[in-house]
Amino acid sequence: MSKRLRAGLGMICLLSSLCVHAQAVDRRIAVTIDDLPWQRIGQTPEASLPAQHAALLAQLRQAGVPVVGFVNEDKLEIAGQVAPQRLSMLQDWLDAGYELGNHTYGHVDLHEVGLPAFEDAILRGERQLRPLLAERGQMPRYFRHPYLRAGRTPQERAALSGFLGEHGYRIVPVTVDNGEWVWAFAYARVLEQQPAGAAREATLRQLRRGYVPYMLNKLDYFEHQSQALLGYALPQIWLMHANELNAVCYAELVAAAQRRGYRFITVEEALRDPAYARGEAGYDGRFGPSWLHRWAMAENKPRTFYAGEPEVPKWVLDLAGLEGE
Repeated sequence: MSKRLRAGLGMICLLSSLCVHAQAVDRRIAVTIDDLPWQRIGQTPEASLPAQHAALLAQLRQAGVPVVGFVNEDKLEIAGQVAPQRLSMLQDWLDAGYELGNHTYGHVDLHEVGLPAFEDAILRGERQLRPLLAERGQMPRYFRHPYLRAGRTPQERAALSGFLGEHGYRIVPVTVDNGEWVWAFAYARVLEQQPAGAAREATLRQLRRGYVPYMLNKLDYFEHQSQALLGYALPQIWLMHANELNAVCYAELVAAAQRRGYRFITVEEALRDPAYARGEAGYDGRFGPSWLHRWAMAENKPRTFYAGEPEVPKWVLDLAGLEGE
């Protein structure tokens, strides 16, 4: 056998091995959408809300993957009273087959209000949700921390976990954290503040075109983090919100992730992975990092471990009116 032929066969074997390895990566992901019934409901004109809501649900139906939506019950109210049209938005989610969880009343920050007030916000956050689900033979079983802030001490985290367990809740972590909310704020501000016309549409189109690649880059980053920390591709849990941007981009984003090799699963299936038994331990700061990074901190990974995370571009921050994520 000639050297050239041996070299060629060797290259074929190498490429075949790489392909087998690539195919062996089990890319699974669950979608969660926070801040129902609508993220910026206080800034969204009431007259435009039904159309925006319908557009988002149409995107969800087009994508056709499981979703858990997390509710802030204060967003159901106008002047302190539950608005029937806003409550019906949650009913639309349930009619479409999606599950709803508790995101507290008022989207409160545990690290600011303290544990007793936070526990009260959890209970106030199920006053409409629990009977709404009971009508369908269901009960709320999932909880999501606002701002992903889960407690600044092991004792606080343990007390909160115990309280949630007593009330039938399981914490739903976030592993694929991102600045999606910044892109969405930018998109909404352009819609609200710029006059209709070619210039506004060009800016909106630029945001739409940039959003999906940014989110895919985040997927790649956290898949790498999972491999580096755990040695395998964790079934990820993806954070998004109910907003104007996802009302036009969500189906495209899901399709792009599927082309990347991701299979969309339920939160319940994702949480079966034993890594999630690690809980919230590892981070005692004031912010709310990805659970993958919490676990890395628990293992005292060096600062270099966290390098390379994609950032929201400055032009998007400027459009959102923000200095940083």
